Amino acid sequence: MRYAYPCAIERDLEELRLTGREAYVITFRDIRGANSCGWSWPEALEMAEDCLDVALSWSIDDDVDPPLPSPLQAGEVMVAATPVMAGKLAIHSAMREQCLTRSELANRLDLDDEQVRRLLDPRYRTHMTTVQRALSALGRSLVVEDCALASPPETVAID
Repeated sequence: MRYAYPCAIERDLEELRLTGREAYVITFRDIRGANSCGWSWPEALEMAEDCLDVALSWSIDDDVDPPLPSPLQAGEVMVAATPVMAGKLAIHSAMREQCLTRSELANRLDLDDEQVRRLLDPRYRTHMTTVQRALSALGRSLVVEDCALASPPETVAID
């Protein structure tokens, strides 16, 4: 699965009108509760990625598959989960598909149950090589691609 989702990053015109300060509002229409904000366009992109990772981590916490991303619509930008989060989601989904327990994955990887718990914990920092090793043990791999960053929307004059 591709862990990249359409995101609306819109200027907060009220903030601009009231304070003169640049601000952006971030929403993901495919993931309820995935909202954030940023004070500049670069910060908004960073916050969108962080917001997406947190929102997708709820899928692991709730032991469900993440929602499928819908097609990009006009005015939206595509935001991808970080590679480690995408890997953890892929491990989680593969385990669900294969009806594999954490203990069974631990046996395949020659790890203890606590190490596998941390591997699947979205809040625990896991090294990418460990994620790749687990995916390989599940018959999966992670594909990472690059793309150009989205540009900020045109400036709007406020009277």
